[in-house]
Amino acid sequence: MKQDSTRNTAYTVDCEDYVHVVKFNPFDSGDACSLIAYGGNNYVVVGTCRFQEEDAEVEGMQYKTLRTFHHGIRVDAIAWSPETRLDALPPQIRFCTAASDRKLRLFTSDLQDKTEFKTFDGHSDYINDLVFAPKEGQEVASVSDDHTCRVWDLEGNEKAHFVLRSPGMSVCWHPEEAFKLMVAEKNGTIRFYDLITQQAILSLECEQTPLMSADWCLKNTLKIGAVAGSDWLIWDITRSSYPQDKRPVHIDRARLFRWSQVNENLFATTGYPGKTTTQLLVHHLGHPQPILTGTAAVGSGLTWHRTLPLCAVGGDHKIFFWVTEM
Repeated sequence: MKQDSTRNTAYTVDCEDYVHVVKFNPFDSGDACSLIAYGGNNYVVVGTCRFQEEDAEVEGMQYKTLRTFHHGIRVDAIAWSPETRLDALPPQIRFCTAASDRKLRLFTSDLQDKTEFKTFDGHSDYINDLVFAPKEGQEVASVSDDHTCRVWDLEGNEKAHFVLRSPGMSVCWHPEEAFKLMVAEKNGTIRFYDLITQQAILSLECEQTPLMSADWCLKNTLKIGAVAGSDWLIWDITRSSYPQDKRPVHIDRARLFRWSQVNENLFATTGYPGKTTTQLLVHHLGHPQPILTGTAAVGSGLTWHRTLPLCAVGGDHKIFFWVTEM
């Protein structure tokens, strides 16, 4: 848990394997520590983090592994359930993964001796993203290269099925808009679906491709962000179906876009892994230039802390953490 100033990383955690994906729990789990999950080539590790930025008694960062879950195959995406509680007796950890065999896996554990695990079959190609229903956590939505978005119950039954016009890259479910789903497609279209009528109700256009990642701002439901080509793009959905703001940021191509959980003007983007490093940029809509530039050895995944302006990226046997200003 050392400070690593050479790459302006605030903290690093050593891992046993390459980290393909890393995800802070975006929901309150009832504990002072933050839950984080990361996926390697055949396992998922769930741990807790506490930072000096939130607790004066912590020196730097405290990290503790709670449980390692055998996965048997490379982990490509992780979603946390809002039903995860550390303050319950017994505690409950619940998350879902997407893997390279086109299956979803739902894990539920009391962190002692009871771990349940279910497999959801149905996608016929690579799954790019997944998300839990943010209120009750009784459904999971996933998007795939098979040109579909599917909504599942926790038994793995398909509850809804949306046919897309290109690979689905991102899917978002906003806690204030529980009956809408946002789906971003590689062809540059972002659509909102009404889950009651199962109809598309609104669409946004990038006018450039490939769209690789999009996110729905937690702090402002009208704001959508994405990366397409080498640019980031921002929409205000009340104003236009075209972006209000866009900027070229990554020399080669941009890979991921994530809004901060604490500030509607703060977001991060990553570039594609280059020959040696991946670039992380943190942006603030009030500043013309990125407010933080970081690099990680072949980084993958991007996630923001629930209550701090702090983000993490996975990498080769490490997780890197950066702290930024509000």
